Amino acid sequence: MLLQELERFNRLTKEMKGTLVDLGKALVGEIGMSDALDQLGDALFNGFLPSRWLGMSPDSQKPLGSWMNHFNKRQALYEDWIENGSPIVMWLSGLHIPESYLTALVQSTCRHRNWPLDKSTLYTAVTDIVDAATVTEHLSSGCYVQGLYLEGAGWDLELGKLKTQEPKVLVVNLPLLQVIPIEADKLKLEGTIKTPVYVTQARKNAMGFGQCFESDLFSDKHPSHWVLQGVALSLNDDQ
Repeated sequence: MLLQELERFNRLTKEMKGTLVDLGKALVGEIGMSDALDQLGDALFNGFLPSRWLGMSPDSQKPLGSWMNHFNKRQALYEDWIENGSPIVMWLSGLHIPESYLTALVQSTCRHRNWPLDKSTLYTAVTDIVDAATVTEHLSSGCYVQGLYLEGAGWDLELGKLKTQEPKVLVVNLPLLQVIPIEADKLKLEGTIKTPVYVTQARKNAMGFGQCFESDLFSDKHPSHWVLQGVALSLNDDQ
């Protein structure tokens, strides 16, 4: 899993370096200014993410400055993963394909516990932990996930359930989420709503893709109430 992520990240880094070097040469007249380099220069000047870079990175709606902060956090994630092993709290937003990590999580648990893979699934539970630094041990099964954003509702930290959205608060940070593999026939949840988790706040791209998994959120209201409110989670905000 890590090797696949590093391969994609290194390919993106090589592309960024190469295009920036070529743009610098074009600006001083050492090489000709192609249409691609001209578009790159316009995007950088206007603070937009160049399309060539976006095509090789996780889907994003962020402006260039915020995207670079995200890029640096991804590098820090990979460096920590290399030096210290699998993170205790995973930042799914930093992965190129977060679904692959969750799939690998189920597969490794099935091998360890001798479960049939085709009869296993995931369920989630929101914790009362808001600071990932306070978590010092891996879950015995599954993982902690940080960095999720909740839209269409608020989160009651004391009661651990969805609540009505606060006025003028469109997006709230969700506490750490536990993602736990389980045998499907043993999963019995009550008082929860299946909530889609999207990569960006745009939810789906032009190809109709964007949802990476579903989360179980506790609620004392009928699921239809939250469906009408457009409740969803996202791995990234647009800021």
